[in-house]
Amino acid sequence: MGGGGGGVGKAMVSVIQYNGQQTGAVTLWQQGLRDITHNIKMTNVCPRTNLMKHRRETFSKCKALAKTGNPLFGPLRGKTEKLVYQILSDLGLPSGKNDAIEKADFTFEKFYELYHKICPRNDIEELFRSITQGKANSINLDQFIFFLNEKQRDPRLNEILYPLYDEKRALEIITTYEQNDEAREAKTLTKDGLIRYLMSDENAPVFLDRLDIYMDMDQPLSHYYINSSHNTYLSGRQFGGKSSVEMYRQTLLAGCRCVELDCWDGKGEDEEPIITHGMAMCTDILFKDVIYALRDTAFVTSDYPVILSFENHCCKSQQYKLAKYCDEILGDLLLKEPIPDYPLEPGAPLPPPALLKRKILIKNKRLKPEVEKKELELFLQGEFVIEDEDKEDASAVVDAKKIEELALGGGAGAAAVAPVAAAAASQDGGEEAPPIQYTGSTTNVHPWLSSMVNYAQPVKFQTFDFAEKKNVHHNMSSFAETTGMNLLKSQAIEFVNYNKRQMSRIYPKGTRADSSNYMPQVFWNAGCQMVSLNFQTSDLPMQLNQGKFEYNGNCGYLLKPDFMRRADRSFDPFADAPVDGVIAASCAVQVIAGQFLSDKKVGTYVEVDMYGLPSDTVRKEFRTRMVPANGLNPVYNEEPFLFRKVVLPDLAVLRFGVYDENGKLLGQRILPLDGLQGGYRHIALRTEANFPMSLPMLFCNIELKIYVPDGFEDFMDALSDPRAFMGAAKERSDNMKAMGIEETGGSGGAGGGGTEAKKVEVTEPPLVFDPITVDSLRQEKGFQKTAKKQQKELDAVKKKHAKERAGVQKQQNAAIERLIKGKSKEEIKADSAVRKLIQEQNAQWTEMAERHKKEEWDLLKQQLADQQEILRKLMETTQAAQMKQLEAKHEREIKELNSRQAKISVETSKEVANDKTLKTKGEKDRRLREKKQNNIKRFMDEKKTATIKQNREKEKLKVTHDKQLEELANDVQKLIVSDGRLISSDSCPSSGTEGTEQLPKCADHSEATSNRRPAMSPFRTVSCIPPATQPLLPRAQVPAAAVRVATVNSAAPQTNNRKRDNPKRNCPCVCS
Repeated sequence: MGGGGGGVGKAMVSVIQYNGQQTGAVTLWQQGLRDITHNIKMTNVCPRTNLMKHRRETFSKCKALAKTGNPLFGPLRGKTEKLVYQILSDLGLPSGKNDAIEKADFTFEKFYELYHKICPRNDIEELFRSITQGKANSINLDQFIFFLNEKQRDPRLNEILYPLYDEKRALEIITTYEQNDEAREAKTLTKDGLIRYLMSDENAPVFLDRLDIYMDMDQPLSHYYINSSHNTYLSGRQFGGKSSVEMYRQTLLAGCRCVELDCWDGKGEDEEPIITHGMAMCTDILFKDVIYALRDTAFVTSDYPVILSFENHCCKSQQYKLAKYCDEILGDLLLKEPIPDYPLEPGAPLPPPALLKRKILIKNKRLKPEVEKKELELFLQGEFVIEDEDKEDASAVVDAKKIEELALGGGAGAAAVAPVAAAAASQDGGEEAPPIQYTGSTTNVHPWLSSMVNYAQPVKFQTFDFAEKKNVHHNMSSFAETTGMNLLKSQAIEFVNYNKRQMSRIYPKGTRADSSNYMPQVFWNAGCQMVSLNFQTSDLPMQLNQGKFEYNGNCGYLLKPDFMRRADRSFDPFADAPVDGVIAASCAVQVIAGQFLSDKKVGTYVEVDMYGLPSDTVRKEFRTRMVPANGLNPVYNEEPFLFRKVVLPDLAVLRFGVYDENGKLLGQRILPLDGLQGGYRHIALRTEANFPMSLPMLFCNIELKIYVPDGFEDFMDALSDPRAFMGAAKERSDNMKAMGIEETGGSGGAGGGGTEAKKVEVTEPPLVFDPITVDSLRQEKGFQKTAKKQQKELDAVKKKHAKERAGVQKQQNAAIERLIKGKSKEEIKADSAVRKLIQEQNAQWTEMAERHKKEEWDLLKQQLADQQEILRKLMETTQAAQMKQLEAKHEREIKELNSRQAKISVETSKEVANDKTLKTKGEKDRRLREKKQNNIKRFMDEKKTATIKQNREKEKLKVTHDKQLEELANDVQKLIVSDGRLISSDSCPSSGTEGTEQLPKCADHSEATSNRRPAMSPFRTVSCIPPATQPLLPRAQVPAAAVRVATVNSAAPQTNNRKRDNPKRNCPCVCS
């Protein structure tokens, strides 16, 4: 059997051959070794366990140790021989020049003491003093409980699921790790006990349960990230590289769940299909051998499904062999038909990984259903005829002039060809090399192979809208990294939604001839499931991939965050704002010290990076100082590196990189932020290929908190511990009162911390407008001028009418006098000429009176209309002035708001520039960007509030103006109606019939009209005009005989002669 172990990568493995006489015994050995070598928890043991492993490993190499101890600790080479002798002597071990150390004498406790003698933990000594405050040689119970809860526990954790440490739990820890009996009895912890506790599994940097399968595995396949490999068969470069069956074994054993098989027609008499990198001068391997390797190793590390991504260039006759080998060798492991509950229909979801355990899926082009059905029936009946085909030659090299790089291709089946003459640059610059040509997979598929394809059917990508309209979940597409990046830049949200429904595969661009990798994080951010990498290359992207998929039992499947799975949620991977329902985090990392970083006397430093969303990614900014000439136990004691705002902790990972003075990587570790434990932790380092290193480690203090925007710290304190917050507020208030200071406003809450948190308030007092009334409008100069003018016009008409009446009256009196002169009463009475004259005079007078009435009334109506229009215009002008005044106030408020906000922005920039805690330009830029975003949000809210307030004020004023116009109209109507008599052009009280005008009594005889109207009233009293129905002979000028004749003929009562002296007698109206 073969077993992988050492080496620097997947392509360099050590193989040990085991032989046994009994097959069962060999199988047991094989299974037992696999359980050890591929146990993910074995690579995450605590430093103390690593020391035990290191001791056992050392004694397995030699029965006895030389006194120099070199086989134990490489860094001991830098120690002087005298010091070595002294350490061994102090431990009671043989220290003579030719002495040897026996295994029985060199117990683990002796080894542990030797470790601390060689690498003293001065860093923990400082921590110990800080806990005891330098006042004792041990930590008492209260101090230890406080340390556990305040320093070693993540405050974000639920206190029900993760209870606070109490006395019982603290005593259990002391009992377990304290070796001093007196201290244990006294319930205290010595420095040695603290070191043992900090180096135990209880202080692992991650929650150890995350190393088991803890995620929900019953979601559709499209809801998971899937550990995927590109060009799995290659052990090196893409051009002229070597293909190896062993790469499939190592890749699957590493936890990969999607491997790629580039299938080509084989040559020779047997024409066995091969796997190679076509037209790139790479060696080839037999397809059949790869299938055997897949069968043996597919489900060693994980039971969850494996996807075989076929890049099929074979003719139909050799495709038949592909199907035959898959069917015969894989047997029941191969999923040949869809599961009944998950049909291949539009809208039907993909099956979950839990339902596909120990199943292998084939990803290959599939025929149309009707074509496949027909051809498969012919094949099963032995009647399927394979016509002559043009075979593709895998060893041919295409002319560089004919090669073009296409956007789509790879596993999707479309052509993706890179220009050979172009230079290929790796992640870090790389070397120039001719890029590799990719030709598209054939669509001429054998029906048997086609029938084996189900839940991974590759199709050529059209558009996201087209895919959404089709809604076929088992269709998937592959994208070159460049194409995927372009789609991500232009349609990020659509890409995320696409990946909720169906799967996508990303593969490296063709110019990566050195098999370098692209950064996978950006595609994980978009929810792409199969982010395929070159597993043979142990670069930074591969380290991120291995560190991420180490979680969830290294099963190769990681459940995507909730908002990247739910159809009712929208997510933009480039957004800076917090995601709804996700609590942003704050992470501070203090690199305190390192142990056994190098066996050479070199300077070392540590870099701490974060990868996640673009807004969360921080690279090449946080770096410790260089500790010169110390690879054994350098102490950095740096200020904490603060990742202040992590928008999406579920997708973020921390990377620790340790480098020597020449920039060479000594060790690294990837830790996903989801599951990271806070507090003082030892972080065991890994090699560049992610293999564990037993001794090298970092000692760090990790602080995790909920991200709190500036100005909301007190608010968070109040929510976290209301009682303590209120107590502190009361104490502060009492202290201020004792100092004679009265608090005029709340100093806490969401607004008291930070420049940008100062709320911008407009202090301008509200406008108060005087009410606009009819009386106030009548006082306007414009109205008074018009009223005076109208009064003059009315007086002129009245004067004209009075003059005309006087002339007619004089004329009529003269005519009567001439007619009755010298006649007696009886003669006058009997004279028909007198009667006729009186009737003619009455008719003349009536006609004149009607005409006067009409002229005056027309004039009054015109004046009334003019006055109404003037009042309306005056009111509208006044209202417009008020509205303009209000708008001017609003403009001043907005201007003042903008000015204050601009001032805050400037102050924010100055505050960040002067913040001494921000050491790097990138950190300052990130902090400034965050503060500006907070300011922008706050400014927008303030402007929105101001706009709502101003619109409300405008609407209120408009309602008031409309009401004033309505009151004006009502006031006009009230003035028209007087004493219940309606002045209208359609009626007249004198006749009581329609079509005549109604007149009031004269001012002399009507109480209703005397002294009622104000001087400035728009309505004037109508001058007294006699009704046409009454005899209108002026009695003062009519002789007594004529009056008597008129009264007798009209049957009217006798008129009192005393009325002739009445000054009202000249009034020609019915009142007289």
